[in-house]
Amino acid sequence: MCFVIGLYAQNKTINVMSFNIRMNTPNDGENAWPNRKQWVGDVIKFNSVDILGCQEVLVDQLHDLEKELPHMSYVGVGRDDGKEGGEFSPIFYNTKEFKLIDSGTFWLSKNPEEPSKGWDAALPRICTWIKVKHKHSKRTMIVMNTHYDHMGDEARIESSKLIAKKAQEFSNNGKISVVLMGDLNSSPNSTAVMELQNVFQDTKTLSLTNPLGPAGTFQAFDYNAELKEQIDFIMTYGYFKVLRYAHIAEARDKKFPSDHLPVFVEIQ
Repeated sequence: MCFVIGLYAQNKTINVMSFNIRMNTPNDGENAWPNRKQWVGDVIKFNSVDILGCQEVLVDQLHDLEKELPHMSYVGVGRDDGKEGGEFSPIFYNTKEFKLIDSGTFWLSKNPEEPSKGWDAALPRICTWIKVKHKHSKRTMIVMNTHYDHMGDEARIESSKLIAKKAQEFSNNGKISVVLMGDLNSSPNSTAVMELQNVFQDTKTLSLTNPLGPAGTFQAFDYNAELKEQIDFIMTYGYFKVLRYAHIAEARDKKFPSDHLPVFVEIQ
């Protein structure tokens, strides 16, 4: 099966993608990163992505993405030490389209300014953010990218509360529009997602055209997976027009480029 996104000739729109690329581990065998990295880059480039949020990115993968995406720059740090240790949640942006104004990373914990593990989380978790100016429209926007804990229910809920609070602070209560994306390890009806929706709106429900692709976003490299479970999201706070939305189920020879499907939106 293959769902791909055609290109509109509208130069005022912004293509956004959230993509958990799966960490680099030899345990994945034929699905290991060296066999997927060019494919991941192809998916991103084919869809003319302007803003990209990735999850599960180790430092070697970050360098691979830099090579695959020479037209983009990134912001991000490793979650273990705030430098290069552990997984990044980097944000890539098209330097021809955007000028970086400010950026940072905070930890999803009670001590967000330093490397730390929050509440009942199994691992340290982070949210990386950028403030950019769109060169064409002159519009300023905030982009946030995160990866919630896979074990801690309380951690996911409290992470949502923290991110919602930070989004309001960064945007001066919505005066600057915000895009949030990430692997939330949570279903659409979960308390963690509903906490976010006190501030954000899910772009899937805002799309002016019918969403494309399977309902779910996680398939664990299983080509026959039912793909009913959505755990990856792109949300907005403030004013954006959402033109298109898709879960991109690109596959070759019954294999996927990652164990998650990328989420794609075109906004204006």
